[in-house]
Amino acid sequence: MPSRDGALTRAATFFDNGGFRSLLADLVAIPSTAQEEGREADLDRYLNGAIRPWLERLGFEVLVRPNPLEGFGPILTGIRIEDPSRPTVLLYGHGDTVRGLEDQWRQGLDPWRLTEEDGLWYGRGTADNKGQHALNIAALEAVLAERGGKLGFNVKVVLEMAEERGSKGLRDFVAAHAKDLAADVLIASDGPRVEPEVPTIATGTRGTFHFDLLVKLRPGGVHSGHWGGLTRDPAIILAHALTSMMDRNGKVLVRGILPPSMPNSVRAVLAGCPVGGGGDAATIDAGWGEPGLTSAEKIYGWNSLIVLSMISGRPENPVNAVAPDARAHCQIRYTVDSDPATFAKAIREHLDAHGFPEVEMQTSFMRMSASRTDPDHPWVRWAQASMAKSLGKKVQIIPNASGGLPGDVFVDHLGVPLVWVPHSYNGCKQHGPDEHLLIAPAREGILAFAGMWWDLGEPGTP
Repeated sequence: MPSRDGALTRAATFFDNGGFRSLLADLVAIPSTAQEEGREADLDRYLNGAIRPWLERLGFEVLVRPNPLEGFGPILTGIRIEDPSRPTVLLYGHGDTVRGLEDQWRQGLDPWRLTEEDGLWYGRGTADNKGQHALNIAALEAVLAERGGKLGFNVKVVLEMAEERGSKGLRDFVAAHAKDLAADVLIASDGPRVEPEVPTIATGTRGTFHFDLLVKLRPGGVHSGHWGGLTRDPAIILAHALTSMMDRNGKVLVRGILPPSMPNSVRAVLAGCPVGGGGDAATIDAGWGEPGLTSAEKIYGWNSLIVLSMISGRPENPVNAVAPDARAHCQIRYTVDSDPATFAKAIREHLDAHGFPEVEMQTSFMRMSASRTDPDHPWVRWAQASMAKSLGKKVQIIPNASGGLPGDVFVDHLGVPLVWVPHSYNGCKQHGPDEHLLIAPAREGILAFAGMWWDLGEPGTP
């Protein structure tokens, strides 16, 4: 008789016998980066050559459509309806990656070739996001096999190829196809767990707001011997402006870009939440950031201000001149408890109040909006119980992941609650050289989804 344990065994066998590794190797071998010109054919090949035939074999009606915005990658939809009276889940993923950065990977590694070393699978997209959505589809296939070609619920898939360019066009696409994509819940995977060993559910993501600060004082540089000590240095002015915005210990001093408070429900779900597992990527520095908050509250429940880049003069070839200008590109990672429409005004007022009228704020824009489903939503708690049953572990809920994802698009146009189940970890080096997927959490990921897919076909769903 078909059983839940049988479905999990099928998923584990596929993983342990090398089936998933082989599948992921084929996906990684497609250089589907959205950030390099000339890869348009690879973006299409990922969808039409790799994902489409797989989904069609599983009984999906698949369409690959052009992006509503010219110059951005196509979008795949797959729909599999068994019984309209049963729950419908929306599965999201992205097959595009960041640049390969081939010359920066360590010797013996190639971004477009899967390499296994010491419990890691190296390759571009292994963690972000090929490995993650492939695990979920492979788990679905295991449940289909166990139930003899039936699921007991309905599935819709959206797989985009422009997430690494800000999911451009996705909002227009989902709005245009909202009727076809209607679902009860989004259950999908991207981003890191709170720690590699801790299964995690995120109910949203922080948004990203970008802006430039510019100090431009003169048309060109002037001799540092004749003018140094007499004329204003834009780099020094900009540095002081930035330190007026954040203190030596990382406390944000522009209080208008912070949430007015942290909701009690957010504090409650983050109580005791671990943070870590970054490997050699970075350290959690005690005392850095907002005083009085735990590490989990800082990254999952609060806003942060980051200077992404700074430049003055020509660092690659310095000359003896006082530079004419200085520029910093900054980012605010924010939660839904803040209004990004107020950020520019708050920053301008702060700079003026602190004596920096010459610091211009330019090119401010929102790259991704914040989103959040209540951590106590029935679908969130259902997923937590299902995963705990499959893995025999506590499953940590966080109110939103630390990074950005287009969950707001699906909330705004489909009204679905968000259940993000990440299969990666903070030290995976996504967006840089030597990106990798930890094999042990990946194995837990396929089991967790096999269990959820099975439970969706049983009574008792929200």
